[in-house]
Amino acid sequence: MADIQLPQLGESVTEGTITRWFKQVGDPVAEDEVLFEVSTDKVDSEVPSPVGGFLTEIRVPEGDTVDVGTVLAVIADAPPAGGAAPAAPVAAEAPAPSPAPAAVPTAAPAPPPVAPTPAPSAPPATTGHLASPVVRRLINEYGLDADRIPATGAGGRLTRADVERAIQAGEGRLAPGSPAPVPAPARVAPGAPASTSTPAAKRPAPRSGTGDTVEKLNNIRRRTGEHMVMSKSVSPHAYTIVEVDYENVDRVRRAHRDEWKAAEGFSLTYLPFVSRAVIDALREFPHMNATVGEGELVVHNYVNLAVAVDLDFEGLLAPVVHEADDKRLRAIAREINDLAGRARSKQLAVDEVTGGTFTLSNSGSFGSYLVLPIINQPQVAILSTDGVSRKPVVVAGADGSEAIAIHSVGLLAMSWDHRAFDGAYAAAFVGAVKQIIETRDWEAEL
Repeated sequence: MADIQLPQLGESVTEGTITRWFKQVGDPVAEDEVLFEVSTDKVDSEVPSPVGGFLTEIRVPEGDTVDVGTVLAVIADAPPAGGAAPAAPVAAEAPAPSPAPAAVPTAAPAPPPVAPTPAPSAPPATTGHLASPVVRRLINEYGLDADRIPATGAGGRLTRADVERAIQAGEGRLAPGSPAPVPAPARVAPGAPASTSTPAAKRPAPRSGTGDTVEKLNNIRRRTGEHMVMSKSVSPHAYTIVEVDYENVDRVRRAHRDEWKAAEGFSLTYLPFVSRAVIDALREFPHMNATVGEGELVVHNYVNLAVAVDLDFEGLLAPVVHEADDKRLRAIAREINDLAGRARSKQLAVDEVTGGTFTLSNSGSFGSYLVLPIINQPQVAILSTDGVSRKPVVVAGADGSEAIAIHSVGLLAMSWDHRAFDGAYAAAFVGAVKQIIETRDWEAEL
């Protein structure tokens, strides 16, 4: 018999949300067969079973968030006797003997009534559903009545899927005059000060009306938001923007794109050229390639280039090209393409989304004019590659004369941490990136 624990998915990851079980109680499980999917603030990962046998118990249902090391399930050498085992009871979530309020409470129980209420001969089917903290939070956020939502979980447990179905269908709303739901307690790190924000119960709950579609924020969206809010709160963001003439790059792209596509299987975009220019400029400006520690700036002697990848509009990840300063343009392009593909299919390992020292945000493929990205903590800068379009520009001839020409032009916008350096240093770095893009012999690079 073996306990299956939530593994350590990166040195800074302390918890994860179980988003999917691929096996049910009683199913056979082979060693290294994918057992469950977990979502953290770094990556969504499919986790294989460390042992073979039969899944005899699932202790953490889908939708629950637990700490690293928590026992999630049990695998034994033989299948469970008598078929699937019922879900383990949760003592803290046992229903109160008095009639249940409109939403499942998570604060201290109310004092007992003055006059005892006789117990009914058979409790109503809708009274006292068991529910996880995540489910209770959903119920409170959307002002739902837990007793009006059909529970499909083992032992009458109200699952996340049950609540999401009710939200989508616009069902389970509190009846007029029902008591307001009590918010679930927030997870507070040990030693952290208590929150002074307005309690959720005092804020108006989001409501949907006719014609609205209610969509639950997925885990990666929520965690990205939390990380971005934290970044804005700790880093004094400043911005530096330059216009870049990409005609030098475009000339090479036009000459090689068909051959490149046939050989590599993907298109030759501007991103590998910008990546290569950034990596080379970081050698000249090493403080851009740094992370902020406790009262110190850690300057890295290697470049781990993180590249933001859109997950089909469902979220964002920034997989990392490790030791990118040792790679030329073609190798960088191959690795970015591989990481992006595996990010969208949830096949990245944790070390492939951690350890970045500088980040590129690539919105230009959607034709953006200017994006001011938020710094990817604990890094000190992030560069946005925006859309490239044909525009008239002034070009200088060899004899010093000037003329108007049509070139490919776009903006590079960098957000940077004012704790690490000042505007002159940031401007000099972005200027160096611009010069490399505009003047390098990219034909020789390819």
